[in-house]
Amino acid sequence: MLDRFIAEFDKALRAVFVPAPTPTLRPVPGAELAEAELDESRRKHTAALMRVNHCGEICAQALYQGQSLTSHDPTIKNALQRAAQEETEHLAWTERRIAELGGRKSFLNPLWYGGALAIGVLAGKFGDAWNLGFLAETEKQVEAHIENHKARLPQEDRRSWAILEQMRLDEIGHARTAQRLGARELPAPVKQAMLLAAKAMTRTAYYF
Repeated sequence: MLDRFIAEFDKALRAVFVPAPTPTLRPVPGAELAEAELDESRRKHTAALMRVNHCGEICAQALYQGQSLTSHDPTIKNALQRAAQEETEHLAWTERRIAELGGRKSFLNPLWYGGALAIGVLAGKFGDAWNLGFLAETEKQVEAHIENHKARLPQEDRRSWAILEQMRLDEIGHARTAQRLGARELPAPVKQAMLLAAKAMTRTAYYF
C-alpha cells in the first residue's frame, strides 16, 4: 500500500511540476508545418487557448489516475492506462506549443489536478459502469471544447490546429472505448454540472 501511494504521489508531482516527457511515442502533429506569422495580440490569444487545453490534459491525467485507482476490472484498468498514455502525449504537445508561442502554463495547475483527481476517485466509487460513463461523457465534452478552440485559432496557425485535431480524434477513440466496455449514460443533471465546471475552468485558465 505504501509503495503504491508513493508511486501515485510521484505520478501527480510529475504531471503538475515536471516538464512533460519528450520525445513522445508519436510525432508532434504539425511539427513539419511552417510557423505562422502572428502579431503579439493573436500570439497571446493562441498561447492562452493552448494553456486552456494544457490544463485540460492536466485534469485528464488526474481523472484517469483516480478512476484507475478505484477500478477493480483488469480490462478496464488497462484501457484507462492506455488512454492515459495518449493524454500524456497531449500534455507534452500542448506544453511544447505554449513554449513556441512564448506563453506560460496555468498558475493553478495544482488546483486543477487535485480537483480532477478527487472527481475521478469519486466516479470510480460508483462502480465501473458509472466510472466509464463519466469517462465517456468527459471525452464527448472535451471533443466539443476542442472543436470550439479550433474555430477560435488564427486561420494561418496550422501547427496549433494540427495538435488540437489529433487530440480531438484521440478523445473520440477514448469515448468509444468506454462505451464498448459498458459505460452507462449519465443523468442529464450530472452532464450539465460537468459542463458548468468545465466552463469555469476554461475561462479561468485562459487568464491564469
